[in-house]
Amino acid sequence: MSYNKRPITSDDLKKINVVSEPQISRDGEKYAFVQKKIGDDLNYYSHLFIHHHTDDIPIQWTFGKVKDHSPRWSQDGTELAFVSNRSGMDQIWVMSSAGGEPRQLTAVKNGATNPIWSPNGKYLLFSTSLRADESITLVDENHTEDSDTQKEPVVVNKLRYKSDDKGFRKEKRSHLALLHLKTNEINILTDGDFDHHSADWSPDSRHIVFSANRDADEDVSNTLDLFIIDIETEDIIKLTDSSGVFSHANWSYDGKKIACIGHELKYKGATLNQVWVIDPLSKHRTCMTLKWDVQIGDAAISDIRSGHPNPGPVWSHDHKHLFFMASDHGITGIYQMDMDGEISAVHEEDNHVFGFSYHPQLDLFVMGISDPSNPGDFYKLNRNEKRKVRLTDVNVDFLREVHMSIPEPITTQADDGWEIHGWLMRPANYEEGQRYPLVLEIHGGPHAMYANTFFHELQVLAAQGYAVLYTNPRGSHGYGQTFVNACREDYGGKDYDDLMNAVDHVINTYDFIDEKRLGVTGGSYGGFMTNWIIGHSNRFKAAITQRSISNWTSFYGVSDIGFFFTDWEIGARMFDDPEKLWHHSPLKYVKNINTPLLIMHGEKDYRCPIEQGEQLFTALKHLDKTVTFLRFPDANHELSRSGPPTLRIERLNHMAQWFKKYL
Repeated sequence: MSYNKRPITSDDLKKINVVSEPQISRDGEKYAFVQKKIGDDLNYYSHLFIHHHTDDIPIQWTFGKVKDHSPRWSQDGTELAFVSNRSGMDQIWVMSSAGGEPRQLTAVKNGATNPIWSPNGKYLLFSTSLRADESITLVDENHTEDSDTQKEPVVVNKLRYKSDDKGFRKEKRSHLALLHLKTNEINILTDGDFDHHSADWSPDSRHIVFSANRDADEDVSNTLDLFIIDIETEDIIKLTDSSGVFSHANWSYDGKKIACIGHELKYKGATLNQVWVIDPLSKHRTCMTLKWDVQIGDAAISDIRSGHPNPGPVWSHDHKHLFFMASDHGITGIYQMDMDGEISAVHEEDNHVFGFSYHPQLDLFVMGISDPSNPGDFYKLNRNEKRKVRLTDVNVDFLREVHMSIPEPITTQADDGWEIHGWLMRPANYEEGQRYPLVLEIHGGPHAMYANTFFHELQVLAAQGYAVLYTNPRGSHGYGQTFVNACREDYGGKDYDDLMNAVDHVINTYDFIDEKRLGVTGGSYGGFMTNWIIGHSNRFKAAITQRSISNWTSFYGVSDIGFFFTDWEIGARMFDDPEKLWHHSPLKYVKNINTPLLIMHGEKDYRCPIEQGEQLFTALKHLDKTVTFLRFPDANHELSRSGPPTLRIERLNHMAQWFKKYL
């Protein structure tokens, strides 16, 4: 352990500043960003900061017990629009670039998000939620909700009536609205019982491109199309043909092309994203990265960030290049591509780019970068110089105080010859000649990627004296299309073998690992695999399954994605082939489980609902096995990343207690 540094703890979650959403100003002299932290009252707060490139320290721009995010500079650079809940719900606010008090731009009944200035500076596009027959209305300042009013039943007529991030949808859909900045008039641009996403303006401010599924069967299909709306006539043109998933569209500066990210669902949810260029007049689209076997976008996972903000493919000013993020072998970097499809790295190092902003005239990037020993900071990079310059050190005090375990990359070989990539972290108190227990961590997805990024949970386990092994078994992103598709219809097959081979490899390679004290844990797919492992092996002395899947036959009907996910991933639907779903269900093998198991689950998890944990607990308890069930109130599937801070800390504390007891 580093001299004079202490081990990192679960409570240190309260000390970490998490930065995101860099936005370079129009003059290129500064950038805005969001900084989130847990307050003294153990609630999340986020504020805007402005950082001039010539200054050492960023200036905090907004204050208070609020959540401010989504900063966007006006076209003339004199104002900064953003989303804030300071009025009680998310609305669009604006501040002068010279500072001062924020001014509220919207006060719509169902809130407003995603502000986008028009290039001519006359409009502000934003998103709001409406029912199909509902018109936009303003907040009634005199109206207050009666907390004693009896709740009404929820009428359900659609398959997609709930989602893990929003709960019960109550028939509201996301629509695009236009604020006329001169008159403050607001009009809704989209209609119908559909959701509308990720919009961008045409250079002439006449048209908007956006993503939606407006098909008659949108409730059961998983396609996402691009559309163009004329803001004067409100005519909508469909650009794509309901054959895939297309989003994050950006117009070229000459208005002749639209770039986007998407795929044609060839391998369902395991299909690699590609960069596409579309002619808005002919609707002809070209896949620009067809020969590049790499996932476009940020596939890295961490427990301090939720979701993957993505600017999409960004055009150079001369519209000869596109810039985008991609994930490969545990790295998320920034890449450039010319119109012949030639790709090269703008930034590709052993770290994780979690966001960027690009200034086309200056050819300047501001990048958010994390690595295993740093939660994240901003760097600037001039594309011609190829040398990044650090701009911030937002966790300097925290990082000076705590010891970090630095992961060692490992590569194992599967029985069929495939190479499996991962990392091993030594215990923080590591000493030559001593032997230590090992914890195997398994990521969710499964189509995601452990990466060279900061992961608080892994550091906490290492600080408590465990070696920590985490790998990207087949099914993970970062290793090509064949690799990411390989676990489909084989859950618990070769993906299980990959993990067991990795454990064997580190035991045989590192003499400090005590093979008699092995633990395993994971969440979501990682929870499924934890359940599967202890039902097929007794080598682990302790297990913790988190937000897991135990029974695919019930998952089909209770998960917000179950009705298509079981078909996509297991290759069966409940009413066609329940035997196949049951064969791949860990619950089928529950009699084989002898490993002491801690089941952790959020009670508002609609992705892997808590009944999955309940079934497993009931069966194990009925069989008189060693099991404890830990239920987290008011927590959804994102508990470990963005759940209530007190519950996140308690979760880590219970993990520590369980492993300490049995390892």
